[in-house]
Amino acid sequence: MSRIAQLFQNPLQFLYILPAIIIGLTVHEWAHAYAAYRLGDPTARNLGRMTLNPIAHIDPIGFIMLLLVGFGWAKPVPINSRNFKHLKRDDIIVSLAGITMNILVAFVFSFIYVAGFLKWGLGTNEAFTSIIGSIISINLALAIFNLIPIYPLDGSHVAESLLMHKIPRVFWFLRQYGQFILLALLLTNIVSTVLGYLISGITSGFFSLAAWVINLF
Repeated sequence: MSRIAQLFQNPLQFLYILPAIIIGLTVHEWAHAYAAYRLGDPTARNLGRMTLNPIAHIDPIGFIMLLLVGFGWAKPVPINSRNFKHLKRDDIIVSLAGITMNILVAFVFSFIYVAGFLKWGLGTNEAFTSIIGSIISINLALAIFNLIPIYPLDGSHVAESLLMHKIPRVFWFLRQYGQFILLALLLTNIVSTVLGYLISGITSGFFSLAAWVINLF
C-alpha cells in the first residue's frame, strides 16, 4: 500500500514509471519471440508478437499491477518447442533471451544516467533522473525476478531443462503450486527485499563502469 500512497502523493511518478514498465515488458517479450524465431519456431512471429509495439505484449491487469504494487506480467509469448532442433538447449536460450535483454537495456541506460550527471548537467533534473532511474531498476527487477526457478517464471524453464530428469517430482510439484509459492514470497516481502539488495549492487557496478568509460572522453 505504501507504493500506491507514494504514487498518489506524487502523481508525476505515474508518468516517470510508465516508460520503464512499457520498455521493460516489451523488450522482454520481443526477445523471447525473436530468439524462438531464430531457433526455428515462427509461432510468435506469425501471431504478431515478434514486434517492439508494446500493445502486442501488454496485459492490462498485469500492467496495472506492476504500476501500483510493483508486481505484474505481460502476455506470455506462445512457443512451440516441437519446432526446435535441440529442445533443451533452445528452450534455455529462449527462456534467457528476455532476461538478457532486460539486463542489456539496464546496462545501456546506466550510461545515459551517468552521462546526464557528468556531461549533460541533468543531475538535478527530476524527470531525467526518475525516468532513466526507473528504466534501470525495473529492467533489472524483471531480469532478476524471472531468474527465480519457480513456475511459471523463465528460470523454471531453465531449471527444468537442466534437472527435470533428475528430480521430476520437484518440478511437477512446482508446476502445480508454483504460483502460490510465488504469491507467498511476494506477500512476505522476501522477494522485494532480495530484489532491492541485488538491484542496488548491480546498479552500483553499472554506474561505476559507466563513469570510468565516460571519464575517458
